[in-house]
Amino acid sequence: MKFDVEYVEKLAKVLADNSLTEISLEDGEQAITLRKEVVGVAAAPVVAAPQAAPVQAAPQPASAPAAEVKKGKPLTSPMVGTFYSAPSPDAEPFVKVGQTVKEGDVVCIVEAMKLMNEIESEFSGKIVEICVSDGQPVEFGQVLMYVE
Repeated sequence: MKFDVEYVEKLAKVLADNSLTEISLEDGEQAITLRKEVVGVAAAPVVAAPQAAPVQAAPQPASAPAAEVKKGKPLTSPMVGTFYSAPSPDAEPFVKVGQTVKEGDVVCIVEAMKLMNEIESEFSGKIVEICVSDGQPVEFGQVLMYVE
């Protein structure tokens, strides 16, 4: 199978339209990976040429070294997606800084592939920092907030 430019462009559109950061496809001895790097708000797709060997994604670091000096336990994103602090644009946020939460309380939503995934607190405590803005893309393992 030979990858043509139109096929690669369609894959790039799927990548952009679905808030994905990477798509990898393999067909026998050929493989293609499309990846976009998110820098602030702007994102630019990066297209990799077809390769003869399968492509494996490198593991991404869970958090930056500076995150270790923060107070509290980090609550991280279980998936790649878009962070939402409230159930709808006109609703109050699930949590605010200073608010006390219990283990199992819904603290935010991460949208992945048009599915709204409620994220629950893994522990009880007080929200000391919310690290992500509403509508911001998040990566797997990225710290969403700190709970003390």
